[in-house]
Amino acid sequence: MDIILASASIRRQELIKRLTNDFTVLVSDFDESTVEFKNDCAAYVMDIAQGKAQWVKNKVKNQALIIGCDTIVSFNGKVLGKPKSDEDAFNTLKMLSGNIHEVYSGLTLLDSFSGNIKKDFVCTRVKFSPLSDEEIKKYIETGEHKDKAGSYGIQGYGGIFVEEIHGCYYNVVGLPLNKLSKMLKGMGVNL
Repeated sequence: MDIILASASIRRQELIKRLTNDFTVLVSDFDESTVEFKNDCAAYVMDIAQGKAQWVKNKVKNQALIIGCDTIVSFNGKVLGKPKSDEDAFNTLKMLSGNIHEVYSGLTLLDSFSGNIKKDFVCTRVKFSPLSDEEIKKYIETGEHKDKAGSYGIQGYGGIFVEEIHGCYYNVVGLPLNKLSKMLKGMGVNL
């Protein structure tokens, strides 16, 4: 069975190669704004991941196992998406400074032939060290923040902000490999 990753994320494409090189990418154009946030981060990311997988299912003709994924950062009950500007990124990083936040990823596996679907999520708690305004500005100058939920990338320069992590590191990068591997095995895929 073909495996399709429904994501434009280069990070996810790199990470899935740790499980298999036998996959294709079909970027989902699912409108995430159609999913209403109801104060449940786990349900929210799983619903978006399912929407991405369903969108791709409607575009494929052969039997495939479609992987949908979505990642958000949550702080004090508020979802922090990708920054809209450098100022937005600065304010987000200032808010996370010295605090603990959660990173949620939702995963959906969808068999395009049978319609069989599996959904799950991972939550990782991340603590930032206190950050000075200068440290934040220097980081923003790298441009790394621009396409990252929570305005940072743990796998890049943003990793220096992280004092502690409780949970899956790869979840924070954007694709929880351990959970995905278990879900694939549960769908009968032996990698």
